[in-house]
Amino acid sequence: MEENKKFTLAKMNLILIAVAFGIIVLGFVLMTGSSTEVEFNPDIFSTRRITVGPMVSFFGFLFMIFAILFKPKANK
Repeated sequence: MEENKKFTLAKMNLILIAVAFGIIVLGFVLMTGSSTEVEFNPDIFSTRRITVGPMVSFFGFLFMIFAILFKPKANK
């Protein structure tokens, strides 16, 4: 009683989604840093935290959309 299971997304789509998720996580990791409760730390305004991290996450989200909409070529 084996059913022919067809998923909506192909294997390549799932791989691309996993890569996009990794890029998004990398962007969030780039935005993190040490927290200081005692004194002001100007490192919170670093380029990595306020520019690079959000841009990497944004491109990860765009790549996620591409990964979902990607239609692999049909095998003959």
